[in-house]
Amino acid sequence: MLAGRAGSPIIFQVGHIHHSARLFGSSSRIMTHEQISWKPPSRQTPEPVLKVYNTLTRTKNEFIPNEGRRIKWYNCGPTVYDASHMGHARNYVTQDILRRVMSDYFGYDVHFVMNITDIDDKIILRARQTHLVNGFRSESTTLTQELLDTVLSSWESYVRSKVSKGLPADEVPPFGLERQGWSKLSIRVTDKAWKDEALKRDEKFEMHFTAASRAYAAILTASDALKSGRTNAEHAQRLVDDSADVLALSLDKKNGASVTDPSLSRSLARFWESKFFEDMTRLRVKEPDTLTRVTEYVPEIVAFVERVVQNGYAYEVEGSIYFDTHKFDSSESHTYAKLEPWSKGNKELLEEGEGALANTTGRRSAADFALWKASKPGEPSWPSPWGQGRPGWHIECSVMASAVLGGSIDIHSGGIDLAFPHHDNEIAQSEAYHQCDAWINYFLHTGHLHIEGLKMSKSLKNFITIDEILQRHTARQLRLAFLTQLWNSKMDFSESLMTGEVKNIETTMNNFFTVVKALISQARIEQSIPNGNHRYHGPERTLTDALYQAQDKFREALCDSFDTPTAVNVLRDLVSRTNVYVNSRANELDVSVVERVARWVGNMFRMFGLGEGDPSELGWGQASQDGSPSLNREEVVMPYLRALSSFRDGVRQLAISKGDGAAKEVLALCDKLRDSDLVPLGVALDDQEDGKALVKLVDPAELIKAREEKRAQMEVKAAKKAAAQELERQKKQQKLERGSAPPEQLFRPPNVPEGVYGSWDDQGVPLTDGEGKELSKNQTKKVRKEWAEQRKLHEEYLAWKKESR
Repeated sequence: MLAGRAGSPIIFQVGHIHHSARLFGSSSRIMTHEQISWKPPSRQTPEPVLKVYNTLTRTKNEFIPNEGRRIKWYNCGPTVYDASHMGHARNYVTQDILRRVMSDYFGYDVHFVMNITDIDDKIILRARQTHLVNGFRSESTTLTQELLDTVLSSWESYVRSKVSKGLPADEVPPFGLERQGWSKLSIRVTDKAWKDEALKRDEKFEMHFTAASRAYAAILTASDALKSGRTNAEHAQRLVDDSADVLALSLDKKNGASVTDPSLSRSLARFWESKFFEDMTRLRVKEPDTLTRVTEYVPEIVAFVERVVQNGYAYEVEGSIYFDTHKFDSSESHTYAKLEPWSKGNKELLEEGEGALANTTGRRSAADFALWKASKPGEPSWPSPWGQGRPGWHIECSVMASAVLGGSIDIHSGGIDLAFPHHDNEIAQSEAYHQCDAWINYFLHTGHLHIEGLKMSKSLKNFITIDEILQRHTARQLRLAFLTQLWNSKMDFSESLMTGEVKNIETTMNNFFTVVKALISQARIEQSIPNGNHRYHGPERTLTDALYQAQDKFREALCDSFDTPTAVNVLRDLVSRTNVYVNSRANELDVSVVERVARWVGNMFRMFGLGEGDPSELGWGQASQDGSPSLNREEVVMPYLRALSSFRDGVRQLAISKGDGAAKEVLALCDKLRDSDLVPLGVALDDQEDGKALVKLVDPAELIKAREEKRAQMEVKAAKKAAAQELERQKKQQKLERGSAPPEQLFRPPNVPEGVYGSWDDQGVPLTDGEGKELSKNQTKKVRKEWAEQRKLHEEYLAWKKESR
C-alpha cells in the first residue's frame, strides 16, 4: 500500500519509464519519457596495426590470422646430436619472445608446435662414428707400430679429403707425401691473408686443419714413446683420443656398414634432446604446446610422400623418392624457391641440404631433393612401399606441421640459415601435397648470430655452448641482450654488449624497482589522516601523461614487426622520467602514480619473459638460489625492519640534536648498523633529508659488492688525500728549508757561486756584479724583491724552529 500526503504525487519507476498519478481526484494521467539518443565517440588516435617482417615478401606485411584470433604456429626445432649453443639460444629465446608478445601482449590464442629431428644424417654419422671410435679405443690396450700406422694412414687420408679442400692447387701435398709437406703448411697457416683465402675455398678449413694438427702432434708423441718403450694403454689411448676426428672418417668408411644397431642413433638423440630442453628451461623458454619427433611420425611421412607421388610431383629412383622441382616450378599454380629464388642453383647449399650420407645417383636434376631415402647398410630403416628406408630431412616438418595444424598455417619460424633449401623445399612439397598455392602465410626467420664478429656454427666447432655462457651470464641478461637487437637482423654477441648496455639496463631497473617498493612500503606505514588536500598536481599529471605516451609508443614499436630495441628504450626513458619525478617531489610525492608506472614497466618486462619469482610481485622479481619460487621477503621481514629502522632513526636524531660528546659514538653505531649489520641481510637504509631512512630490500650480494666498491673508492680517495698531504708537507718543508738562510746571506757564497756579485750594501743586497759593474735598475729591482721574500721565509723559519723546540 502506498501512503502519502493528500494531493501529492507518488513517483515510482518501472524500467526506463516514469509514471506519475494522483491518487485523489477524478482524473489520472500517465506520462512517458523515451531513452535519449546516443552517438558513439569518434576515435581520436588511430590504433596501430601489427605488421611483421615476412621472408616470403622481404617486407613488413599486416598480420591477419586465418581463424579470428587463433594462430597456428610451427617452429623448426633442433637436430639433436650435440650440445646446444649460443646460436640455439639466439633462435629459441627470440622465438619465445615473439610467441610471448603474440599471446601475452596482443592476446592471440597461439598453438605453438615444434619438432625434434631425432633421425638425420648428422645423427646417424655421429652415433656410428662415436661407436666405432670408442670400440677402437677399447681395443687399443698397447701402443704398437700397427696402431701408429693405422692412425697415420687415417691422418694422411684426412689431409687429402678434408684439409686439401682449402688449399691452393699448387700446394696440395702429393699422394704419399702428406707428412713431408705438413711442416710447410704449418708455417703457411700462420699467414692471416693466406688462411683467409683458404677459408674462402672451404669455410671449414680451420676446423679441419686444427684436427689434423692435433692428430699429427699425437702421432709424433706416440712415435717417440714407442721408440723409448713406453707402450702401455695410457699412451695408446691418448693417441686415439687426440686423433678421434681423423679416425672417425676412416673407421666409418671401413666399418660403418657393419653398425646395424638402431638404438645407437635413438640413444644419442634422446640424450641430446634431454640436454636441449634442460638448457631451454634454464633460459626460461616456454615449452611448445605440441612437441613432435620424426621417428614418431614415420607412417604419416610415408603416406604424405605417397600422395605427392600420386599428384605427379615426385619420382622413384632405386627405392628413394625425389621431389621433381622442375615439374613443380613449371606448373601454372606453383613456384619453387619462394623464399630465396636466387639460391636455386647454389650447389653447395643443395648438397648440404641432402646430407652427408646422400646418394643422389639417378636424380633428374641437381635441385631435386629426397623425400624418402633408401637406407644403406649401417643406417636405420622403416618399411615403405619402395622398400626399407628413412625420411628425408625436409619432409619431416611438412608432415608433422600438416598433421597437427592442417593444410594452412599462419606462421612458420626458424633460423635464416634454414630458408634455403630447407624451408623452400618444405613449401614446395607441402603445396604439392595439399594442392594449394599458399601453405604458409608468414615466414619469420631470426638473423645469424656472430660471436665477437665471427659467424658461429656447430659444424665449424667454433660455438659457445649454452652451459658455458650461463656460467658467465644469467638467463635474464642473455634475454636482455637479444631484446636489444632486432629479431630478424644479424646479431654480434660480445662481452662489451653484456658488460655495457645489458648490465646498465639491468642495474637501472633493479634500482628503480627497489626504490619504488621501498617508497610504497613507507607510504603505507605512514598514511596520515586525510587533511582535505590531494597530491595529484601538475607534476603527477605530467608523469601520468608520460605513462600514456610510453604505452602508445611501446605498442607502436611492437606493432612495427616486434621492434623490441625501441620498446625497451621506451621503458628505459619512462623509468628515467619517473626517477626525476621521485627525486624532485620529496614529501609531495604521489606514490600511487609511481606505483602505476612501475607495475606497467614490470609487467612489460615479464611479458618479454624476464620475470622471476612471484608474478604478482611489483617489478621483474628475483629468483632464489636454487631456482625455486622466491619467498616474499617484503611480507615476512618488513615489519621487523621498520621497527629496527625506527629505533635507529630516533637514536640518530637524538645524537644529532644533542651535539655532545656522545653524538659521534651514537652516529658511528648507526652507521655500523647500516653499513655492516644489515648489509648481509639484504637490507639497505637510505638516509633522507627528513631524517627518516628509506628501507629497501636488495640482493645481499649486490649490497656487499656495492659496499666493497664504495670502501675501495674511499680507500683510493684516502690514499690520494694522504699523498696530497704528504706532497704539501714536503713543499712546506722545502719552503722552510729555503728560509733557513738569513736574507743578508742570500746573495753571498755559498748560497750563490763565487764571483757572481762584487759588492753588497749593509743588508746584503748586491750592488755590483762580479766584474765590478753596477747592477741595472731591473737587476736591482729583482734582487731586492728576492731579498724581501727571503726575509719573510726566514722569519717563518725562525718561528717554526721556536715552536718545534
